[in-house]
Amino acid sequence: MSAIDDRLAQLGLVLPEPLKMPPGTTLPFPWVRVIGQRAIFSGHGPTQGDGSMAQPLGKVGTQVTVEQGYAAARLTALAILGSLKRELGSLDRIEAWVHILGMVNSAPGFDRQPAVINGFTDLILEVFGPQVGAHARSAVGMAELPFGIPVEIEGEVVLRQD
Repeated sequence: MSAIDDRLAQLGLVLPEPLKMPPGTTLPFPWVRVIGQRAIFSGHGPTQGDGSMAQPLGKVGTQVTVEQGYAAARLTALAILGSLKRELGSLDRIEAWVHILGMVNSAPGFDRQPAVINGFTDLILEVFGPQVGAHARSAVGMAELPFGIPVEIEGEVVLRQD
């Protein structure tokens, strides 16, 4: 077992299955694109262990609380880790988290997007530690996100040289 797999197990975290897309939906792009030492991951949302979309859906600040948004960002981090592991074979290949863009499906007037995206950042730091897990980030509000998900996150990691 890899060091990151060990750490996930210690924390009681399980990576979800790939996202089960709603019927009739196709994505013409990969979840992860590796170019040299870079792995760029497409926008992910919160998923359950079986790959289904996590609930609740809706706008943070009305249908979804800040705490539920934070939990959704943590689930999104696990979904991203699952995609990265499937593409890379091992999460130990990650040398550094570089940048993430955290998007929050925000109700009008909602301005606590950083508190929501902290769910992602906190989980990545718990799993990878500050040396590897620290990343630059943006946390922004969006009028809508696909399928009504409360959080979507995309970003980039640097891979160890083989």
